[in-house]
Amino acid sequence: MGNQIIGKTIDEISLNEIAEFSKTISESDVYLYAGVTGDLNPAHINEEYAQGTFFKTRIAHGMLAAGLISAVLGTRLPGPGSVYVRQELNFLAPVRIGDTVTARVEVIEIMSEKKHLRLRTTCSTQDGTIVLDGEAIVSPPRPKKVVAGK
Repeated sequence: MGNQIIGKTIDEISLNEIAEFSKTISESDVYLYAGVTGDLNPAHINEEYAQGTFFKTRIAHGMLAAGLISAVLGTRLPGPGSVYVRQELNFLAPVRIGDTVTARVEVIEIMSEKKHLRLRTTCSTQDGTIVLDGEAIVSPPRPKKVVAGK
């Protein structure tokens, strides 16, 4: 197995601990997401169509922004080895091409018996607008077992 990197175990995590990840959403991000998922809604990929919508321009897929939360969970808090159990999302405002989105995860409950964490999850844009709000339940990585003689 070698030296696998694992994230923080439940015993290494503190209540109110926070981690973030930021990314500027590009036109290619939107097209790649559309291609990968098959969500070719013209509100995302057709500027002429999008100009006739409520938002007046193309917007990124809401789940593209939500995917940044997954990036935080899988790479920062708790980190590698974490398993998503549940995610609740409320989409509050659009993400436009060129917006820099910051996904933020905050530990709001440590459920020791179940070995799960309850996290507040948000995404906001560069001007502080919260575009997505929700909660996640994750199972952080388990401590590595020490094998005698190794």
